[in-house]
Amino acid sequence: FIRVYQGHGWLDALLSAATLAVAAIPEEFPVVFSFFLGVGVYRLAKRGALVRRAVSVETIGRITQICTDKTGTITAGQLKLTHVDAASPLSEPEVLFYAGAASNPDGTDPVDQAIFALSKERELKTPLRTRVIPFTEDRKRETAFFENQGRTFCSMKGSPETILSKCTLLSEERNKWLDRTSSWARDGHKLLAVGFCEVTATELRNGKEPDSGFQFAGLLAFEDPARPEVHPAIEYCGKNGIRVLMITGDHPQTAAAIAKDIGLGKGQPIVISAESDPEKFEADWLKANPDFLRSADVIARCNPIQKLRVVKALKSFGEIVAVTGDGVNDVPALKAADIGIAMGVRGSRSAKEVSSIILSDDNFSTIVNAIREGRQLFSNLRLSFEYLLLFHIPFVLSAAIVPLLGYPLLYRPAHIVWLELIIHPTALFAFQQAATSENDGAPERRVSFFDRRDALLVLLVGLAVTTALIISFVTGLSENSDANHGRAKIMALLPLWSAGLAVFLTKGKSRTANIVAAVSLLCSVLLIQTKWLAEPLHLTPLRGLDWLKVCGTVAAAMAIFFILRRRVSSR
Repeated sequence: FIRVYQGHGWLDALLSAATLAVAAIPEEFPVVFSFFLGVGVYRLAKRGALVRRAVSVETIGRITQICTDKTGTITAGQLKLTHVDAASPLSEPEVLFYAGAASNPDGTDPVDQAIFALSKERELKTPLRTRVIPFTEDRKRETAFFENQGRTFCSMKGSPETILSKCTLLSEERNKWLDRTSSWARDGHKLLAVGFCEVTATELRNGKEPDSGFQFAGLLAFEDPARPEVHPAIEYCGKNGIRVLMITGDHPQTAAAIAKDIGLGKGQPIVISAESDPEKFEADWLKANPDFLRSADVIARCNPIQKLRVVKALKSFGEIVAVTGDGVNDVPALKAADIGIAMGVRGSRSAKEVSSIILSDDNFSTIVNAIREGRQLFSNLRLSFEYLLLFHIPFVLSAAIVPLLGYPLLYRPAHIVWLELIIHPTALFAFQQAATSENDGAPERRVSFFDRRDALLVLLVGLAVTTALIISFVTGLSENSDANHGRAKIMALLPLWSAGLAVFLTKGKSRTANIVAAVSLLCSVLLIQTKWLAEPLHLTPLRGLDWLKVCGTVAAAMAIFFILRRRVSSR
């Protein structure tokens, strides 16, 4: 309507409106976002992290806190029963006999499998169980009834503290076994205790578990060493502002030994027992004492409810939390986390269903590799969006302001198509930089996409380039009284600005960016300087002086961008 009011015809007015609309519609942004997420999903899959929700690829790059379990993630997950510490007068085979009775021969629990593996190696038979009370987090033990030589027995295995509390032992003897438990745990062993008692036929029929009166059989010490690749992964986290908190149900000494081995807490991990101080793991107490969790490296003897409270508390402190888990009991914490990461090998189906990412190898280093990829993707996506904004702001504003000032139409439909053919490949492919495998040199972690200083930088540079475009067109128009000459200067300036942005934002390290920039410049020069191509496009070939002016204008704009960007980065 403004163009009609200015005296231009309806065809010019409709063309102006259509040109502005096509230039202004930001169709590149959703396309680029979807494309980058797809590339991220592919790259994470190559590293062993299977993504169920594509948006997690971008979120994982902003992770500030990892809550990881120990067995199978930090460690190799291949438990081996290496020591059987029998209580007098029992022998090691007898301890294994009662431990096997309290284990599930058809289950997938690594502990049970390790017990049966050693029993098979020593050619020991396991009794047939008649009734089972399974392990739960609150009970911390598994109990089974069985018959042997016409007598009925009840056998249990579980945490040493729980089993010792059920056994008939003198105080000195109980303390002795607790000391031996700590001694084994300090060497990094996972500890279980075994107890048994004889029951009557009536007690068997009732199916009620005896609460006391058990005879202590001994300790089982399992070895599960830390994965060698976890230590450098922990170092990467420390250098890049990502806190790692190991949450495990194991003995505090066992957890401390593994944490020290992988370098948590710089080799001096702070270990907290959730069993010893349960009141400190209430939701209100955790939220009121943020330094409590921030100072801890390991939480041992932690049950699923406490793990959930820890995750919620960390999120309330502003942390972006990733949680690993494999069992049904981990589902609440996985669901509450910003990124739930399930174990692909030993994880339960319910854990996988609520998680955003599934690890194909159950390895902690895979999580760190995924974070590295996510961080690189976030950086790539941010650079691509910065490019689009720095190109679109002058593109759209010049398309609107020039006709509204009463000058001839700046962009013809062919020019819009031409510029879109430059914008799309550059935004999609020029910024697809791969994640570095080194600990150093990773992109800076950012929680927000653009902060106020970034937005102000983009706006100021965009307005500066807009001003340069309008002045170039108006001066080109006044020099020859030919709109095609002014358009030619603009169609030389914008591709050169695009190429400069692509090379500058990637620091010249992206081969793809350099190729895209070179091809777009070469095509633009050919289209402008080849007379039989320029005329149908409503352009006039430029002289050498015109090209110098175009290059000088872009160089000045790049200098302004460089100076402002350095000032923003230094603050």
